[in-house]
Amino acid sequence: MSATSLFQHVETSSGGDEMFASDGSVRPTYSALHSALAGLGLEEFRARSESLARSYLDQGITFDYAGEERPFPIDAIPRVIAAEEWARVSRGIAQRVRALERFLDDLYTDRRAISDGVIPEKLVSSSTYIAEPMRGYRPPNGVRIHISGIDLVRDGDGEFRVLEDNVRTPSGVSYVLSNRRAMAQTFPELFAHRPVRRVGEYPGRLLGALQAAAPDTAGEEPTVVVLTPGRYNSAYFEHSLLARTMGVDLVEADDLVERNDRVYMRTTAGLRRVDVIYKRTDDDFLDPEVFRPDSVLGVPGLVRSILAGNVVVANAIGNGIGDDKLTYTYVPALIRYYLGEEPIIPNVDTWRLEEPDSRAEVLDRLDELVLKPVDGSGGKGIVIGPAASRTELDTLRERLQTDPRGWIAQPVVQLSTIPTLVDEGPASRHVDLRPFALNNGGDDVWVLPGGLTRVALPRGEMIVNSSRGGGSKDTWVLAAERPVPSPAAPEARALAREEEPIEDPLDENYEEFDDPPREEASEEQRREPDPVTSAIPIIDAEDAPESELAGADGVQGQSIAAEDLPGIVTTEPAGDGSQPAGPGEADGLQPPGGSDPDGAKPSAATDQRQSEKGADDAQQDR
Repeated sequence: MSATSLFQHVETSSGGDEMFASDGSVRPTYSALHSALAGLGLEEFRARSESLARSYLDQGITFDYAGEERPFPIDAIPRVIAAEEWARVSRGIAQRVRALERFLDDLYTDRRAISDGVIPEKLVSSSTYIAEPMRGYRPPNGVRIHISGIDLVRDGDGEFRVLEDNVRTPSGVSYVLSNRRAMAQTFPELFAHRPVRRVGEYPGRLLGALQAAAPDTAGEEPTVVVLTPGRYNSAYFEHSLLARTMGVDLVEADDLVERNDRVYMRTTAGLRRVDVIYKRTDDDFLDPEVFRPDSVLGVPGLVRSILAGNVVVANAIGNGIGDDKLTYTYVPALIRYYLGEEPIIPNVDTWRLEEPDSRAEVLDRLDELVLKPVDGSGGKGIVIGPAASRTELDTLRERLQTDPRGWIAQPVVQLSTIPTLVDEGPASRHVDLRPFALNNGGDDVWVLPGGLTRVALPRGEMIVNSSRGGGSKDTWVLAAERPVPSPAAPEARALAREEEPIEDPLDENYEEFDDPPREEASEEQRREPDPVTSAIPIIDAEDAPESELAGADGVQGQSIAAEDLPGIVTTEPAGDGSQPAGPGEADGLQPPGGSDPDGAKPSAATDQRQSEKGADDAQQDR
């Protein structure tokens, strides 16, 4: 089979493909990968791709598409980003996160940007995302955006632009980690041609960022937990994966209790103080005393504990204003205002419909533009003008005139394409990119080398969400070239691993995840049991003897093995086939069969965990 036959269905005339130039030549960044893939031939490549898909199905990583349970698609042709280009992307993401951090801090304290006229007061007063109970609160290390996901697209000139910001509960990093693991297992030889930077250090970095956020009241090693709405939430796989790879406990609301403005975790040995909660639940459901009183997903008294400085929630409550698509239009100005810098990565051109002149232009060009609700997620509510019917446009026109604050407009961005395996073979399909960043405090923002590349699998589709049939790709960031005699030589690869960790699945000592950074635990800490459900009776902290408050003040209660407690189920994931959402809350993912793996019907509380809007505020729309 010729080297070109594998890619014979790829369209190269438009020049928007990342692997091929408009004249059909392979771009330098992809040359080594192209040669390696073409050498496999279509039959071998398809067979391995099917093996890749089966591995996801075996793990229960499925989603519901048009009423059919399918394995979540991972495409076997990676996206490749050159080291030099990634360096710019990484700087731009970090710059944006720093500006949004300053904006959120200012918004909840001094509001200087409003008084100085950088953003209008109306933007804030009309937003549904402001959390007034958090007014005046400042986290211990000043970080509100511990984890962020900034969505990027390439424009017609091949340059990255920011499409939107996700600083509430950005989802999808589990796919970055799972895609890399699957690719390393199925196509290990592809990694030998160019050094690809590792992604397995993310869990350890995430744990470090969460520990750095701990309040002053924490001990030498803060207790971190991941708070999930439960196993019926569409992103439960991600919650359990991150807890497991960080080496921390995965808990539900019933596993936590507030006492004396502190939060404790129920364990078989008693109550153990919690210092940092990585929440995967929308703000409205976190504390029924302050927000929705009907929520079963939150912890009564949590907000009081936060304001008292005894526990930190990541990401901070009230970050949603940073996700507002109207706020997005002001971020370039916020970068200039807070940082005194020009934006490294520009926004997509955007019209604010609350401005009369912009609204008039948009209404005149509805059939040419993309209209987005400012609080939309998962691709919901978007209207693509060129693809809309006259009736749809007339209805949209009325909505825009009634609620201009609720919408923005953008030009139709011709997303770049990457060859993607479809029925007839690799063909061009549109992609976007979500890099993830972690903030350790101050200006210490680390950007994961890679990110989630989402791909629209239907031909011509521009919305990449899995709810529209989309999938994902492994994203390769190449390590910087070094002046060594032979890049393939073992000593050169060792140098690259030391200075810029790279993937090497051919190394017999290769580990998919780096070990989380941990200090040597004391004997008492080593005996600390897993948390269990609310079958453990609650003892008020102020009335309990010290032996009952395991870990609350450094005193360890007697350890009881879970197997000695019939009927008590630990909250540690059981590895029974629960699967992630396609990176998005509205992507329709369900556990296989849509019920408990043991056949039990979900309870009313479980139904709420599964269905409530915002239970895992994940994928934002396209």
